[in-house]
Amino acid sequence: MKSKITLVAVIVVCLCSVAQAEPWFAISTGQKCMACHESPTGGGKRTVFGAMWPQTVLSQKVPTQFWDGAINTRLSIGADVRVNLAATQIPDQENRFAFESEEALLYAKFDLIPNKFFVYLDERVAPGGASSREAYAFFWLQNNKSYIRAGRIFLPFGWRLEDDSAFIRQVPGINYNTPDDGIEFGLERKNASMQLAITNGTAGAGEVDTGKQFSFRGSFIQPKWRAGLSANMNVADGGDRTMYGVFLGAQTGPVSWLLEADRVEDDSFPGGRDLDVALVEGNWLFKKGFNLKATYEHFDPDTSVDEDEQNRTSLVLEYFPIQFMQLSLGARFRDGIPQNALQNTNEYFLQLHGYF
Repeated sequence: MKSKITLVAVIVVCLCSVAQAEPWFAISTGQKCMACHESPTGGGKRTVFGAMWPQTVLSQKVPTQFWDGAINTRLSIGADVRVNLAATQIPDQENRFAFESEEALLYAKFDLIPNKFFVYLDERVAPGGASSREAYAFFWLQNNKSYIRAGRIFLPFGWRLEDDSAFIRQVPGINYNTPDDGIEFGLERKNASMQLAITNGTAGAGEVDTGKQFSFRGSFIQPKWRAGLSANMNVADGGDRTMYGVFLGAQTGPVSWLLEADRVEDDSFPGGRDLDVALVEGNWLFKKGFNLKATYEHFDPDTSVDEDEQNRTSLVLEYFPIQFMQLSLGARFRDGIPQNALQNTNEYFLQLHGYF
């Protein structure tokens, strides 16, 4: 078993596969999200390759022993725990300085028929009470070139950033806090990946009408760049909500770039409202174990109103000292309308992330 894991680690080092729920790893290596995640759209439990990457290529110190999360040939597990120390400056208010238990997640995959049929669970155990994020049955078709999964799933739309507070995650409302119950069909080809999900449109709550939510994500993948389209329509008695956007990724020298722009047309507001969000992110893995992330975000909450836009810039230094550990030191600055103090905050944070 040890020799098998060592061989996998060597292969990962050579191929430079992807990892975690950070899309820039995929950009820097030309791989799909499913290379290192059980989910074809990324996020959640890691595959064997996904478990080996942070222990070898990413970690500053390569360990002498590796672990890929396997309990036996049919059961494998994973976890993510994030704890923050955050200071927030709010204009004309008391500054805040607090420890935060951001999340504790557990993953489990049960291989009923290896490489064909499995059951997957993603559970949030803290903070607060336990809750299910994802729980589905997954079945591969056409020699693993297409699939179907049914249950509670994260919806396919744009870049699946780890940061749920990002405008492109928060405004469309498709993030780790809003899984939905339904079914998803997917196609996987050498240079293409597509998903279509049909769900209740209630973010995991009980269905209250006959309307359904349709989500689509498709991307064309090349070694140094990729481009994709997203679309979502939620039909509801309270007003339909339609979203569409583009997302791009490119590798220029040592820097991996992410771009996304989305339009949200929301008829639940009286008279309807159009909202725009955009993100530009650069990641520079300048030394083994060290990554510098810079992000610019834009949010227009109503395109018919002038001078109501919000912007957010971030600078984060990520350090991976040993296997299963990440330390992040960062600053985020919001710039919005002067009358709203919460749109003009400065945040400084230190995060400890444990994972496997």
